[in-house]
Amino acid sequence: MQRSLIMYKRKTRGFTLIELLVVIAIIALLMSILMPALQRVKKQAKSVACLSKLKQWSLFFSMYTEDNNSRFMAGFRAQPQANRWVYALGDYYKWDDEFTCCPNATKPWVDEYGVDSGAEGSSLGVGVTMAWGYMNQGHWQKPMKGSYGINGWVVDPQAGREPHPERGTPDYFWRGPSVAGAGYVPLFLEAQRYNGVPLHTDRPPSYSGEQWNDDAQMGRFCLNRHDGFAGCLLMDFSARKVGLKELWTLKWHRQYEQAGPWTIGGGAQSTDWPEWMSKFKDY
Repeated sequence: MQRSLIMYKRKTRGFTLIELLVVIAIIALLMSILMPALQRVKKQAKSVACLSKLKQWSLFFSMYTEDNNSRFMAGFRAQPQANRWVYALGDYYKWDDEFTCCPNATKPWVDEYGVDSGAEGSSLGVGVTMAWGYMNQGHWQKPMKGSYGINGWVVDPQAGREPHPERGTPDYFWRGPSVAGAGYVPLFLEAQRYNGVPLHTDRPPSYSGEQWNDDAQMGRFCLNRHDGFAGCLLMDFSARKVGLKELWTLKWHRQYEQAGPWTIGGGAQSTDWPEWMSKFKDY
C-alpha cells in the first residue's frame, strides 16, 4: 500500500521550474509568430470596415441628390447659413458620428466640451489617426467629429459665394453627380479635415498628416491610414481603395490636369516623392 502511494505521488508531481520555463518560452515564440499575422488581419478588417462605411455614404449622397434636383449641397459659404455636408446630410445619417469616422481615426483632438482629448496632434496639426472636431456650427443638431471629408469641388455654391476663389473659378465646380467620367471624380474620402480643394500642382506632404491649413490641400486627403491606400467614395457612388500617389491622377475638378507634375504622365519618379511615400506604387 505504501509503495503504491509513493508511486502515485511520483506520477502526479507538478512541473519542474525548467519545464515551466520551456513551456513559457514556447508560448512566447508562438505569440511572436502569430502577433504580426493577427495585426495584419486587424488592419485588413479596419480597411474593409472603412470601405463599408463609404458605401453607406454613397446611399446618403445619392438620396440627397435625388431630393435636391440632382445637385449637391451649396457648401460652407452659402447664405443665409452655411450648408456643409455635415449639416446637409444630417437627416440621412441621423447625426451619428460613428458614420463620420474612419475606424482608424475616431478620437477627436478635443471632446464635446472643448477639452483637449490627448489625441495625436493638435487643432493646428491634426494627426493621422485622430478625427477633426468636435465642431459645432450653431445650426447643427449636435457637436460632431469625423475623419472623412468631402471634395470641395463637387458642391453647388450660390453665384458669388464660391468657396476658395484663390484656388479656382466657378467653372471648376461639379455641382452634381450626372457627369461623364464620374467614376474618376473623388466625392468623399478619408480626410484630415471636413473638406479640401486640391489642385494638380499641390506638393505632397513632407510627412503623413502635415497639411491641416490651406496650403497644398491634397495633403488633407493624403494620409497613411491603410498602408499606402485611402478609402474613397467616387462620384458615380462606387467605393474603392485609392493609392496615395493615385490621388494626384483623379479628376478633382472640371479643369483638373490628371497628368500633372506628380504623376507618371507628368514625369514624376519615385525619388521625387517624400521619403515616407517613395515606396508606394506610382501612378
